[in-house]
Amino acid sequence: MVNRAKIKELMNESACSHSKNKAKGDGCDKVKPGLAAGGCAFDGAQISLFPYADAVHLVHGPQTCLGASWETRETLSSYSGCNHTAMGFTTGITMNDVIFGGDKRLGDSLDYIVEHYAPEAIFVYSTCVTAMVGDDIDMTTSLASKKHDIPIIPVHAPGFVGGKNLGSRLAGEAVLEHLIGTKEPSYSTPYDINLIGDYNVTGDMWQYLPIFEEIGIRVLSSLSGDGRVSRIRTAHRAKLNVIVCAKSLITLCRKMQEQYDIPWISVSFYGKRDTSNAIMEIVKALGDETLIAKAREVLARQEEALEARLLPYKKLFAGKKAVLNTGGNKAWSIASSLQDLGIEVVATSIRKSTADDIEKAKEYLGEGGVLMKAPASEQAKIIDETGADILLAGGRSLYTAIKKKISFIDVNQEKKISYGGYEGLLNLAQDLKYAFANPVFKNVSAKAPWEVA
Repeated sequence: MVNRAKIKELMNESACSHSKNKAKGDGCDKVKPGLAAGGCAFDGAQISLFPYADAVHLVHGPQTCLGASWETRETLSSYSGCNHTAMGFTTGITMNDVIFGGDKRLGDSLDYIVEHYAPEAIFVYSTCVTAMVGDDIDMTTSLASKKHDIPIIPVHAPGFVGGKNLGSRLAGEAVLEHLIGTKEPSYSTPYDINLIGDYNVTGDMWQYLPIFEEIGIRVLSSLSGDGRVSRIRTAHRAKLNVIVCAKSLITLCRKMQEQYDIPWISVSFYGKRDTSNAIMEIVKALGDETLIAKAREVLARQEEALEARLLPYKKLFAGKKAVLNTGGNKAWSIASSLQDLGIEVVATSIRKSTADDIEKAKEYLGEGGVLMKAPASEQAKIIDETGADILLAGGRSLYTAIKKKISFIDVNQEKKISYGGYEGLLNLAQDLKYAFANPVFKNVSAKAPWEVA
């Protein structure tokens, strides 16, 4: 069942920058009426765990809970077995289950899944309805786990407890309690790390993992991009936790430091500057001089090759200005990528950003940069005031770009190509080039015949 003390703890994370303002009642993810609209805790928990393709993700609730949330992000996986995320699983509770309880239906569903799909693990998500009814998913999953001898993990993140960030933290709590530390790795190296918070959307992780391998860094486990259940169970043997942009899982890293003495750092792999800085932070945190020297050698070679390929794009983008309306850490991480390409970022949205993200956005944009708290109503005015040439946002903002007669790129999770790492920066440059040259935007920006006359 939902633990109020746990929710309060996660909303007042001591490792977050807001903690210094606790006396004012600040928190990471305050619960308020209507917060579930636009992304609830259940959605956040699913997003954080869904990349585990070797596990079944069972939604214990009405069919609509699954239908509204399934496959909201293109999280790619290299898993060679049966990718269970290709199917949506739900207990599909009905009015009878609301009246009499849905525990039996949940138990029968778990038996069916194990018999027909044989997953490495099963994540069971409570939803608003089953949490309010009071179904005891802890007991049901515990009995089923013993019966079938596989991990079956209850995830207590019903939508009404808060927003996406809190849901991600609740997912991290479930993994820490039920999976991490339950298995030993077949071997260890001094350079084992865990990647926390990169969900491998459109293959972002795959852009920088080859550089890790060349330097000699091994990713022991991931939460959860291209992740495996068997590997996250061994995560307690890593030498370093690396949070990739998403501060929603900072509580997991703090608790792993307390329980397993694993230090953690926070980095970003968007753009040339941040990718290089991230890799150097990792090798310095691992503390091996040979590894540091190797990293410098590899990065120097990579940066030199990248800069030669970026030169024609930088000439093309000279003098261009951009407005960025996206969520969370992308408020500053994509801004960094645009700046690496020579584009001035005049405004970015901080509506869904943490306190840390907002500070970084201020740092990257400088004194003249605008931090939009209500981008839907602000972005059109800012485009007019700054003379911006392009809007990078989610699909719904396309109409603002057309109305203001400027170019547009969709950079939210619906995008189909990676912008992570060095190769991702080239992908972004190519998309920007196409956007600026797109005849659609040229046509809509042209004056009508009667205006010309």
